[in-house]
Amino acid sequence: MAALETSAAQPPAPGAFDPWDPAFVADPYPAYEELRARGRVHHYEPTNQWLVPRHADVSALLRDRRLGRTYQHRFTHEDFGRTAPPPEQEPFHVLNDHGMLDLEPPDHTRIRRLVSKAFTPRTVERLKPYVEGLAGELVGRLVEAGGGDLLTDVAEPLPVAVIAEMLGIPESDRAPLRPWSADICGMYELNPSEEVAARAVRASVEFTEYLRVLIEARRKEPADDLISGLIAAHDAGDRLTEQEMISTCVLLLNAGHEATVNSTVTGWWNLFRHPAQLADLRADHTLIPSAVEELLRYDTPLQLFERWVLDDIEIDGTTVPRGAEIAMLFGSANRDAEVFASPDTLDLSRAENPHISFSAGIHYCIGAPLARIELAASMKALLTRAPGLRLTEEPVRKPGFVIRGLEGLKVAV
Repeated sequence: MAALETSAAQPPAPGAFDPWDPAFVADPYPAYEELRARGRVHHYEPTNQWLVPRHADVSALLRDRRLGRTYQHRFTHEDFGRTAPPPEQEPFHVLNDHGMLDLEPPDHTRIRRLVSKAFTPRTVERLKPYVEGLAGELVGRLVEAGGGDLLTDVAEPLPVAVIAEMLGIPESDRAPLRPWSADICGMYELNPSEEVAARAVRASVEFTEYLRVLIEARRKEPADDLISGLIAAHDAGDRLTEQEMISTCVLLLNAGHEATVNSTVTGWWNLFRHPAQLADLRADHTLIPSAVEELLRYDTPLQLFERWVLDDIEIDGTTVPRGAEIAMLFGSANRDAEVFASPDTLDLSRAENPHISFSAGIHYCIGAPLARIELAASMKALLTRAPGLRLTEEPVRKPGFVIRGLEGLKVAV
C-alpha cells in the first residue's frame, strides 16, 4: 500500500492515491476528491513529494516565487540536499535543463521573450487557415477510408505538422519527431525506470544531433521560420547559446503537440461516453470553444506538475521545507467543487471555467492559443465531415499517470 501523510487530522485511506495502479490511472478522480476532503497538502512517501490537490492552492503556488522548476540557479545539488542525476543520463538532463520550462529568471525571461514573438495572438491567428485546412484534409482522408484510428490519422499529424512547420523542420524529416518526443516525455512520469531513462537518453542524443545539423544549415541559408529567428537573435548578441536553441526547439516540439494529441483523443472518448452532450455539440457548433475548454478541464492532459521548494513555505499549518518537491495535482484542481459547479459533470456549455490545464504564472503555456486553435479545428472538421462518427472498440489507456492519454481511438464514420 502507498504511504501517505496529511496535514488533516484524519489520515487518508492507504493506497487511495497510487499512480502505478491501472485502476487509479483509469479514473483518479475519486481519489482526488478524497485528498481534497482530507486536507490541503499531503506527503507521499513513494515519491517523497508533497501533493497539493485544491484549485486555490495550486493556482497560488504556480505564481509563488518561493517555488521553482529548478533550484540550480541558487543551489548546488549538495546544498539543496539532492543527489545529482546519474552520469549516464546526462544527455537528457542537458537537453531538458536548458529549455525554458525548466529554467527560472533571468534565463527563463530572456528565452521566453524571444520565443513569445512566434506565439503572439496575431501570429497564431495567421496560422488559423493553415491549421483548419490541414484538419480538413486529415478528416477528409479518414472519411474516405470509412474510419480508422483517430490518434494516428488526425490527432497526431495535425499538431506535429503545425509546430514542425513553425520551427522549419522539413516534411521529409518529421517521421522521428513523435517517437523522440514520446521517449523523452517518459522521463516526466513518477520514478521512471532505467529502461525508460535509457530510451530518453537515446532520443535526446538523436534529436540533439539532428538539430545541430539543421541549425548549421539555417546559419548558412536562413529561412522564414522560428529556428532561423532564434539563430539571428543568437548571432546578433549574447542571448541564446546553441544548447538553449536546441533545448527550446525540442521543448516547443514536445509541448507543442503532446498535450494536444492526448486532449483530442481523450476528449472524443469522453464525448462518446456522454452521448447527450455529443448530440448537443452536433446540433450546435457554436459550443465548440466552450467544449474545448470543458474537455480540457474534465480530463486534464497533464495531471501533475512539479515545483522545487526554494524557501520554506507553509500550507494550512504544515511547513514544507526548502529542498522538498511539491506535486500540484492539476487533474484534482480542475474537479474542485469550491470552484466548479457539479465538477464531475461534463458540461460543454459551462460558462465559468477557470481550469488550469495550461498552468499559470511565468510558466503558463506559451502555446495555449495555438493549442486551442488546433483542438477547435479538428473538432469542427470531425463534426462537419463525419457527423455520424462513432467508436468501434474500447480504447486502451496509456500506462502513464502524469501525461494522460490513450493508445489509440478506433472510429467509424
